[in-house]
Amino acid sequence: MANLIIRIVTLATCSIALIAAFSVTPAVAAPGTEPGGSEADYGGMGQRSAYPPSSYPKRSGNKATHAPKAKKAKQSLFDDPAFAHGYRAAYSAVYDRTDYASAIEQLKTLGHDDHPNVANLIGYSYRKLGDYEQSQVWYERALKTDPNHVLTWQYYGLWQIERGNREQALYHLGRIASICGTGCEEYRSLAAALEKPPGTSLVY
Repeated sequence: MANLIIRIVTLATCSIALIAAFSVTPAVAAPGTEPGGSEADYGGMGQRSAYPPSSYPKRSGNKATHAPKAKKAKQSLFDDPAFAHGYRAAYSAVYDRTDYASAIEQLKTLGHDDHPNVANLIGYSYRKLGDYEQSQVWYERALKTDPNHVLTWQYYGLWQIERGNREQALYHLGRIASICGTGCEEYRSLAAALEKPPGTSLVY
């Protein structure tokens, strides 16, 4: 009889422990933070980052930004000194000297046109040169490689505004919100552009 009571008490204790374990919900990172709770690291270059966060806060219903193998491949490119040096030089040509034609050539010589950072920056450069057709091709290429590349959604959204496609730009804004929330810089920037009257010249 005593053994039976001991077994019942042990079983009840285990059941309570299992129920408690499954009732604990994991903490969710706030928008703009890395999964560890630290602020997202944009490489010290503001919204136009050479090195965007390796992942964005996971939100319900969304897949991770990159498949593990793809993420490793992208990270290893920036570990390559030749690639990193070439990319930084092109980045500087775009944002420091506004030499977009030179930047496009530098980026293409890197030999990694399908890397979302490279394709997005080429698309941005073509847009600044007024070649919207080529710009679209490169934005689409960046998103084909990484559908959650938030900076491309922002820049492509600005492309849509400049082409008069405000409804499409709103769709892009929604995609950004689903990736990094409404508090991230990319969302705020595109939202601010959408608030401007149609036909306003954008400086982005």
